[in-house]
Amino acid sequence: MSNFQVTQSVDVAIIGGGTAGLAAYRAAKEHTDSVLMIEGGPYGTTCARVGCMPSKLLIAAAENAHQYEKSAQFGVNLGKPQIDGHAVMQRVKAERDRFVGFVLESVEGIEAKHKLEGYAEFIDPQHLKVKHADASESVIAAKRIVIASGSRPAYPGAWNELGERLVVNDDIFEWDNLPESVAVFGPGVIGLELGQALHRLGVKVLMFGIGGIVGPLSDPSLNDYANTVFAEEFYLDSDAKVETIERSDKGVKLRYQDKQGKTVETEVEYLVAATGRRPNTDKLGLDKLDIELDERGVPVADHYTLQTSLSHIFIAGDASNQIPLLHEAADQGKIAGDNAGRKNEVRAGLRRTPIAAVFSEPQIAMVGESYREIEKRLGSCGCFEVGEVSFENQGRSRVMLVNKGLAHLYGEQGTGRFLGAEIIGPNAEHLAHLLAWAHQAKMTVSQMLDMPFYHPVIEEGIRTALRDLNAKLHLGPEMIDACMECGVGS
Repeated sequence: MSNFQVTQSVDVAIIGGGTAGLAAYRAAKEHTDSVLMIEGGPYGTTCARVGCMPSKLLIAAAENAHQYEKSAQFGVNLGKPQIDGHAVMQRVKAERDRFVGFVLESVEGIEAKHKLEGYAEFIDPQHLKVKHADASESVIAAKRIVIASGSRPAYPGAWNELGERLVVNDDIFEWDNLPESVAVFGPGVIGLELGQALHRLGVKVLMFGIGGIVGPLSDPSLNDYANTVFAEEFYLDSDAKVETIERSDKGVKLRYQDKQGKTVETEVEYLVAATGRRPNTDKLGLDKLDIELDERGVPVADHYTLQTSLSHIFIAGDASNQIPLLHEAADQGKIAGDNAGRKNEVRAGLRRTPIAAVFSEPQIAMVGESYREIEKRLGSCGCFEVGEVSFENQGRSRVMLVNKGLAHLYGEQGTGRFLGAEIIGPNAEHLAHLLAWAHQAKMTVSQMLDMPFYHPVIEEGIRTALRDLNAKLHLGPEMIDACMECGVGS
């Protein structure tokens, strides 16, 4: 071991002050006052600064513009909306700063002795070296450590040659105005949300992907539907052949083959890299530890305790490479911090049913086990069935002109238990919550059908899928084409 002078000794050191780090701090403090939270960047969560909140502000503006333009279909002729890009971005940034302010208020309420600004890395399993902005260093001795270092955007290194014409979602929310055109690489959650929003705000959008996947969907039928419905609104090629990407005087030049195989050359103002995020664990000095890592170099942790192969080290949030969502980061941080604060006693924490949403239109939602996970676990024995509903003829959806979408619900043969769902359709964020509660309660499909359904509501579509699933599980009557007791178009 190298010689070093310990600056401070604590029971629990937490690397990172985002959602997971703050949750870990609060949980650890329930057991000990000897807690130190180390943060190198600006305080404030990814969600508030550059994630879910500013993106929803941009989406809200886009939805408003889209409804204005769509109004003619209801016989209400408002004409084409006039988009003030500067005003749009001004509100996005102002409200974003307001949300960040709430987080900063909570951080400011933490005693100074519990906070340390700087970037931490391991010296050995029990010691962290912290590099401060003024180039000085501290050495922290910790009995237990929580890694909550978050994540950052990931993209091919060659794109750095594009300079300021390369942007990630973090950069978009610093724009003072909207550009005329962008090429979005990555039709995942971030790319899909931002790309569609920018399109609806008058920006020319080209979206490219690899492998044909759209959003988080793993069900082939839903993925095909998503590819079709989004491509009807803006250019989307989820399995693109892009030949060249070059910096130009005015932006970025692209040469690609379109979906008909024709070579197209065009120029856009910016390339938006939405190709995923990478856990910030590669700069923590993990090579100094004898710790089990996954294929991406991230410490492997127990799902319920967040404990790594080194019993005194825990990991939570985006850094854990599990489910990179705010509510998951908060849950994981609480579990990891609680266990770190408990000294030698480690307890399993509550892991809720997985739930995820994409705030596109139509929305996308995932609940419980995905199709891919179920197919891997039960596909070989044919032990599950799929219940389906199309929202294209669903009553309330047609009334509101949001009748695009498809939902698949999965159930287990024999037990009749509801396993999960993948949805693309209207109000999917709300449908997903109902299904997630049913999944966490370990309800069967029959029990779910015993719950009340009002008429006319979009939720009736879920009942249709449940009835289809119940029939396929041989637990209920066969589906019929029309059911007056359900209401028209349910």
